Amino acid sequence: MTSRRDFFKLTGAAAATSVSSVAMARLPEIVSMDTPDTHPPLMPSSGRPYNPVVTLNGWTLPWRMKDGVKEFHLVAEPVVREIAPGMKAHLWGYNGQSPGPTIEVVEGDRVRIYVTNRLPEHTTIHWHGQRLPNGMDGVGGLTQPQIKPGKTFVYEFVARRPGTFMYHPHADEMTQMAMGMMGFWVTHPKGKHPLIGTVDRDFCFLLNAYDIDPGSATPSVNTMLDFNLWTWNSRAFPGIDSLNVRLNDKVRIRIGNLTMTNHPIHLHGVEFEVTGTDGGPVPKAARWPEVTTDIAVGQMRQIEFVADEVGDWAFHCHKSHHTMNAMGHGVPTLIGVDHSGLAGKISKLIPDYMVMGERGMADMAEMEMPLPDNTLPMMTGQGQYGPIEMGGMFSVMKVRREQKRGDYSDPGWFRQPPGTVAHEAGEAVAEPVRAAQAAAPQGGPADIEVSVRKPTGHAGH
Repeated sequence: MTSRRDFFKLTGAAAATSVSSVAMARLPEIVSMDTPDTHPPLMPSSGRPYNPVVTLNGWTLPWRMKDGVKEFHLVAEPVVREIAPGMKAHLWGYNGQSPGPTIEVVEGDRVRIYVTNRLPEHTTIHWHGQRLPNGMDGVGGLTQPQIKPGKTFVYEFVARRPGTFMYHPHADEMTQMAMGMMGFWVTHPKGKHPLIGTVDRDFCFLLNAYDIDPGSATPSVNTMLDFNLWTWNSRAFPGIDSLNVRLNDKVRIRIGNLTMTNHPIHLHGVEFEVTGTDGGPVPKAARWPEVTTDIAVGQMRQIEFVADEVGDWAFHCHKSHHTMNAMGHGVPTLIGVDHSGLAGKISKLIPDYMVMGERGMADMAEMEMPLPDNTLPMMTGQGQYGPIEMGGMFSVMKVRREQKRGDYSDPGWFRQPPGTVAHEAGEAVAEPVRAAQAAAPQGGPADIEVSVRKPTGHAGH
């Protein structure tokens, strides 16, 4: 196992808090992270044993044991998150990252979480989906006082049931969640569980979305539905790491949704079952094979499958706009519009004018266009056969025979065996035989011209 020091940058707890400097020194150390890489699982060095998760483009928060209590320290603070190479966002998060680090405990653990607020406004933390005392639920004004800037609060409760949960503020929620304040929580079963099986690889990530204008770095927090960056763990393709597994591994993926809309998450190459929600494990009689599961706002879905087909398998949200990066919603559809002549006239007035979209938008993936500072191409990413033409909520599951157990490194592109890759047909294709035109109804027009007009209002995603 790689030591904690190899992964984490340790920082002191010197900020002013609601406790004295002497008391602050007795708190768990503040562990921070400044890279967007996927870190290996954090093997438990104290407390009950468990099989740890791997957070996609994230990490697990270390803890200390004190008098039989598992203690953590979260710091709410402004962070800089690399959305993908070439773009960084000024967000709010925890311990140097957005989302914050994953918290892993075991069923029956007593946990104590210190929360230090380094934001410019008050905050709280709600432990989404957990059974706990009402005063630990984290709803500012309702169940607790707000955590003022510079203050440290402590939450303490028993992790009563195994499952996958989330944490996020319940204070100025519109602003703070739009700025990226959220994190994952996993409670492992304390022993063999009839509905929670063992797996070889256990991944987790959160769905989140941002409205960041090209050239800027801070999200708009007054956005209802018109987000332009759809991310997994605050990363957009090609910045989302691949999920690298061994052939025939039993795989679990836990996905939490804290965006403003639902996401149908689709995995190529396998069938899976939804085995858990934030309400707990799904009874076996209620499971059925899926290739897509829809995750509504505030929900978590846990899927499981056997990775029994080698290859590079696409993994993405099935809302088409969610596999794109920053784009303009007001761009007209010009498919089929002949720009010849018009383009020449416009270029005399605007020398750099170019035609966009008359044959679809695939050309955009291959164009070398100047972009504003700190933004991403709408469609990007290169595969072994050329542009992948994706962005946003897209990644790849890489299944390999030679992948070693416990090895999460990227094996590179899959080399398909000869004769198993789609290719151009070598012979000419004849004109299709078409059915005769059906006769028009008596008294009706022979030809009907259908005019389709897109709605003018943006109904969201």
